[in-house]
Amino acid sequence: MKVLSVVGARPQFVKLAPVAEALAGRCEHVIVHTGQHYDARLSDVFFADLKIPAPDVHLGIGSASHGHQTGAMLAGIEDVLLAQRPDWVLVYGDTNSTLAATVAAVKLHQKVAHLEAGLRSFNRRMPEEHNRVLTDHAADLCLAPTEVAMGHLRDEGLAARSTMVGDVMTDVCLRVAQAVQDEPPTTAGVDPEQGYYLATIHRAENTDDPQRLHRVVESLAALDHPVLLLAHPRLVATAERQGLPLAQGSVVVAEPQPYPELIRLALHSRGVVTDSGGLQKEAFLLRVPCTTLRTETEWTETVDLGWNVLDGDLVDVAAAAARPEPPATDAAPYGDGHAAQRVAAVLLGETGSTSES
Repeated sequence: MKVLSVVGARPQFVKLAPVAEALAGRCEHVIVHTGQHYDARLSDVFFADLKIPAPDVHLGIGSASHGHQTGAMLAGIEDVLLAQRPDWVLVYGDTNSTLAATVAAVKLHQKVAHLEAGLRSFNRRMPEEHNRVLTDHAADLCLAPTEVAMGHLRDEGLAARSTMVGDVMTDVCLRVAQAVQDEPPTTAGVDPEQGYYLATIHRAENTDDPQRLHRVVESLAALDHPVLLLAHPRLVATAERQGLPLAQGSVVVAEPQPYPELIRLALHSRGVVTDSGGLQKEAFLLRVPCTTLRTETEWTETVDLGWNVLDGDLVDVAAAAARPEPPATDAAPYGDGHAAQRVAAVLLGETGSTSES
């Protein structure tokens, strides 16, 4: 059997790591990198740090508008699928790479499995929301990370082709956290003794409007402890165009970090401030309070359990970040750390129970 994985962005590389490990030696696994994240800090370093096999195909698409980028990926992936003829095309998450691979596969009548299916923000202004909904409805197999996601798939009439496997990013996060928990961060400008917040900002709704981005940076500068801002290249370029300095007040700007260092930084922080989907969940898994600069989240369990607060209107980010830590919980809505094994079992048609209990 041949499984072909299509990835292109940092969160997808993290999801790919445990899946590639679970499939190793059990089938032919072809990895296609679209090049959506072409910066080495957001791409190459993840393959090295997470011990992911090098991509078999690198399309090198790079950055562009949504339409141009997705179209270029669609054409490139189609050629790969015609050459490879896989039994499954496995797509991850909700990026333009996800949608392009899905459309290319279904046009060729090749089976698509969507990992992280069923997530919904119900915000149709987010490109990611369109990508994930369209992918779910085109896919032959929807691999859901949570019961909430399964509920969304049932509501949309997709129950018959959906299965609950758990969240593969949980597999990686828990393993890496155990390895780095006793090691202090090495990123310049961080003092765990003094205390700091970890911040990431990259979504278009927070960066493209100059007034909005100015308010976001002001909010970070107003926090009661220093802030380490891991600045995505998109954020740096946008701030430069707007003439906006990111290093205001006690905000320290650093480059994106390798995944183990990111987890180490989050573990030792007072809290996380972000608009990232993945980092919200990782903060919860690490039991670090998170403040999300969005009005909605796909990971509603983080809010329901008190570890995540949404402040998309930037009402008082400082107060939200400095709030008391919520009550301890042993809730595990994202699984037990063995989701990738379930994914492999479903794709390979192995008998027995594959859903999370």
